[in-house]
Amino acid sequence: MSPVEIQVQPTPNINALKFVLDRRLTEGKSQTFRSADEAASAPLAKALLGIPGVVQVFFLNDFITVTRKPESPWEKIADQVETTIRGHFGA
Repeated sequence: MSPVEIQVQPTPNINALKFVLDRRLTEGKSQTFRSADEAASAPLAKALLGIPGVVQVFFLNDFITVTRKPESPWEKIADQVETTIRGHFGA
């Protein structure tokens, strides 16, 4: 499988970023995760929630919206999110 392509897009919420992938995560059914327990059956969501500052992960079709704590800088989170997504699909 080819490496995953990721486009990062802003959202109306300054504490959320949208990561658009070139492949599907879900088919028309959204999934929201706010804790490692909620994400127990979703390894990618669990890994993303393990990034310091990430408080929520939302999957729908071909994108992931990641919500941060307001005091956590995107500069520290966004690269880790991309690395985690790439690692998940590269495994």
